[in-house]
Amino acid sequence: MSDLKFPIGPFAKPSTITATDLAKAVDTLARIPAKIRVLVGSWSDEQLDTPYREGGWTARQLIHHLADSHMHSLIRYKWALTEDTPLIKAYDQDAWATLPDALMPISSSLSLLEAVHEKIVFIVKSYDFEQLSVAFIHPETKKERNLLENTLLYAWHADHHYAHLERLSERQGW
Repeated sequence: MSDLKFPIGPFAKPSTITATDLAKAVDTLARIPAKIRVLVGSWSDEQLDTPYREGGWTARQLIHHLADSHMHSLIRYKWALTEDTPLIKAYDQDAWATLPDALMPISSSLSLLEAVHEKIVFIVKSYDFEQLSVAFIHPETKKERNLLENTLLYAWHADHHYAHLERLSERQGW
């Protein structure tokens, strides 16, 4: 079950984030929306409505979740860059996955993910490494997360869910 839940392993923040770590994360963020579109773009409704693991969301919900989650991340970048260590707003991702838009076609969420990643990559590349040490506070953990860590986290998050979709496809023989 752990392999199905965390197919690439849980997020592991390096003890020290390097410029190389950041560059790899930015590259992932730049490339992953197209990889996801190639993987799932021709899936039927039946395929999209298949859970990626027992007890998990459907592929469709997962794709909508990626767009929603990364849209939140974009806003967090903007808050951290324009406010002094802001307390961000969390959201209930499981509740969001049950809203009516989680059942709609995936095309808008694929396009949104592409646009959001384009903006995040542009923002990250617009600042030098030290400037990305600005942070926000997550209300659930009460801990600061700087934008360097956030970039690595969301690159992992994208790869993590891509792996869910890819493994589903492999298991189903699609």
